[in-house]
Amino acid sequence: MADTAVDASKASEDPPHSPHKEKFWALALGSIGVVFGDIGTSPLYAMREALAHSKGGGGGELAVLGVVSLITWALILVVTVKYVVFLMRADNKGEGGTLALMALAQRVSPGGRSTMIFVLGMLGAALFYGDGIITPAVSVLGAVEGLRDAPGAPKGVADLVLPISAGILIGLFLIQSRGTASVARFFGPITAVWFLVLAGLGLYHLADDLSVFRALSPWYGVVFLFDNGFLGFVILGSVFLAVTGAEALYADMGHFGKKPIQAAWLFMVLPCLLLNYLGQGALVLSHPESRANPFFDMIPQAIYWPVLLLATTAAVIASQAVITGAFSMTQQAVQLGLFPRIDIRRTSETQAGQIFVPYVNNMLLIGVLVLLFTFRTSSNLASAYGIAVTGSMFVDTLLFFYIVRYMWKKPMWVAAVASTAFGILDVVFITSNLLKFFNGAWLPLVLGALLVIVMWTWTRGTRILTEKTRRDSVPLLELVDILKARAPHRAPGTAIFLTSDPDTAPVALMHNLKHNKVLHEKNIILTIVTAETPRVSDDNRIRIEPVNDDFKKLVISYGFMETPNVPKALGLCRKQGLKFDIMATSFFLGRRSVVPSAQSGMPLWQDKIYIFLMRNAANPTDFYKIPPGRVVEMGTQVTV
Repeated sequence: MADTAVDASKASEDPPHSPHKEKFWALALGSIGVVFGDIGTSPLYAMREALAHSKGGGGGELAVLGVVSLITWALILVVTVKYVVFLMRADNKGEGGTLALMALAQRVSPGGRSTMIFVLGMLGAALFYGDGIITPAVSVLGAVEGLRDAPGAPKGVADLVLPISAGILIGLFLIQSRGTASVARFFGPITAVWFLVLAGLGLYHLADDLSVFRALSPWYGVVFLFDNGFLGFVILGSVFLAVTGAEALYADMGHFGKKPIQAAWLFMVLPCLLLNYLGQGALVLSHPESRANPFFDMIPQAIYWPVLLLATTAAVIASQAVITGAFSMTQQAVQLGLFPRIDIRRTSETQAGQIFVPYVNNMLLIGVLVLLFTFRTSSNLASAYGIAVTGSMFVDTLLFFYIVRYMWKKPMWVAAVASTAFGILDVVFITSNLLKFFNGAWLPLVLGALLVIVMWTWTRGTRILTEKTRRDSVPLLELVDILKARAPHRAPGTAIFLTSDPDTAPVALMHNLKHNKVLHEKNIILTIVTAETPRVSDDNRIRIEPVNDDFKKLVISYGFMETPNVPKALGLCRKQGLKFDIMATSFFLGRRSVVPSAQSGMPLWQDKIYIFLMRNAANPTDFYKIPPGRVVEMGTQVTV
């Protein structure tokens, strides 16, 4: 997919039936399934929740026109203007998302790695997970609740809504380990049909009251907010439900390319959503009693069951997109040093994005089920929904300032005006969602805060440990001089020593010399670094620096969206003249046993969290795909 953005940009220049043109529309169709699943299930509950919070129950003309107007302009300003027009231009080598934006801002900022940018990246990533546990629950439950009004449904079916939703979600999480490559090809077409059904239902009901088109004017939204007073602020929190999932346009940019996503939104998704919300508004204007559940009241009896089944399928696809996004976010966070090493498995040999993270999958499943049985209805879940998404969007806006100022080289006032305009919009929605704090909005914030503590502890502890190791270590060049004076015994073959600091002698090397009193014929000091780009080409993958006849430094670079594979990278060394037999090579790893210390750089409670994270980190042998039979681990005890 690395060439996606290039292919997409060329698409407009190709003849109508060219391969590039066909690929462009295939990518656009694929993006509908993955990128727009979340925002595509919002019509199930967004209108209902906004009307329910309105003065007088939302049955009046001003309430209906005001809510439809606010939803319409939220879709235009937040999704279309902010993300489609502006933020999608701020890509990191074709990739988007909070962490990609953070890495890009770090790279273009004149001060290099900025603490402020790094903290913003942590906050954005943490809030993403807060959204990730709510989306599957509210989407699936919102669809399955349609059983309650289904024609011919057996008695007592309302009591089965919760168990059926739980069963669907458990099944969804259980199949993650098998990969989704085989079914993902159907996501786009199915979700495209869903959007066409949304548009069709909207068109069917527009004739109920054509005056609903007045809602296209922002005037009705403004008047409605003033008429409701403080309650209008609460309503904005429900209106925001219509745009949850907007950040997916940006986060999934690398999978489909900028142009296909923009085309899918402008020519398919946005018109279908607007038609559906206008249709819901016309229905409620004509039949005020439908405000209690306008979406399912739109569906004609004859096609109710097929639409219900399609809605449930669309909700499952939306949930799958969020789960996949959580896996991808975790991979990026691990590569950027925000999390310890985690077991990340590939489920496809051909598609880079097809990965499975067992720990994250299990945590999401537990979180989703707890939410499901705690809140029990999509209305209750909607009260918890939105705050994490608005927070994540605000982080994107703040990082956008660095892009405008330092990447696009615009004057300070231009960067400030651009960020302030979007920031005001974000703050209004954040404040309105905070009013739902005690109704459940606290949950994603607490989860986000816990994740920030974990990331902060891991990055801080790793920095302290690295500094202590560097202080206690011998510089590599100094060790080389010592070995010249007192040559140790030689062992045949090659030894590769993994270290985070190529300028100091690795702990495993020092222990090997101290206890075994031998030095191999060839010794490679290997450092694996993460670039601030999504991917690194094979031409730039390795860098070899000779030290002397006995030692060479080898640096292997990976992008933050790549999975490290050391043996495969070592195969590239042959092109640069470094040849060795992998089966005659020993990999020496330094395993540090960390003990807490009250006199260290972190509080004791943080020491204990860091030690827990270290002990539960994935084995570097597995993480870096090193042959386990060739690994020698040598330990040392340190304090943090």
